Amino acid sequence: MTKDILTVIQSEMSTFSKGQKLIANYILNSYDKAAFMTASKLGKTVNVSESTVVRFAAELGYDGYPAMQKALQEMIRNKLTAVQRIEVSNDRIGNHEILPMVMHADAENIRMTLEEVDRRDFDHTVSAILSARKVYILGVRSAFALSSFLGFYFNMMFENVVVAHTNSSSELFEQILRIGEGDVIIGISFPRYSKRTVKAMQYAKDRGATVVGITDSGASPLAEIADHTLMAKSDMASFVDSLVAPLSLVNALIVAVSRKKSEELSGTFSKLEKIWDEYEVYEKTDE
Repeated sequence: MTKDILTVIQSEMSTFSKGQKLIANYILNSYDKAAFMTASKLGKTVNVSESTVVRFAAELGYDGYPAMQKALQEMIRNKLTAVQRIEVSNDRIGNHEILPMVMHADAENIRMTLEEVDRRDFDHTVSAILSARKVYILGVRSAFALSSFLGFYFNMMFENVVVAHTNSSSELFEQILRIGEGDVIIGISFPRYSKRTVKAMQYAKDRGATVVGITDSGASPLAEIADHTLMAKSDMASFVDSLVAPLSLVNALIVAVSRKKSEELSGTFSKLEKIWDEYEVYEKTDE
């Protein structure tokens, strides 16, 4: 479906049954909570049967309730404030034990990422990086941890790697000012998506660079700009972004590139080990 799900619900309200109108009104007024409810819980919340909820999803044109729930989640991911995220996560966690719940959710995100990531885009990204004149890596806020991790290892393999990092939009553009044809920029962003990252990637695109987006959804503004999109599932744990699956994807990208650069990488580490020995970088333990 191309229309916003809330718009569809509002436009079709007059056609719904009494039970379906209860569901529709709850979603319109509390979409942030409804998006993370099971069909059973949503039904109990508005006093209708689970089967009524499932039929409601079909009425909207979705292939089952999970498809409708996914559409709701993708629609709101960039709309929730930090306070709303805390409220939603508290409702989801309830009385469950936090440690296993969060770790099981992370494991599920990795599984879904493996199933949904486009292998051709992954291979094309590896090829583009290997042939790039210069590689730019961009991630702000929590995504900076991923861009820094990626940049650390790429600097071991390439001479021309720039990890752009700043809280200022003007400084960000100063760091990517000379990007152009033959270059690759890797932008990393998850909800709430960074406008700075999106604008920088658009600038790179306009300059003729190859644009790679690492994000969570085809509806992400990064995906609309990117030549190649690597999608990794993220989730909310309170106000915290769960970036385990994106980190796993970034790690796979590093390994794939390193296998093509194995000789250069071996040479780099041989030089480093000689330097470490010569300058006694590692302190010897006391005898």
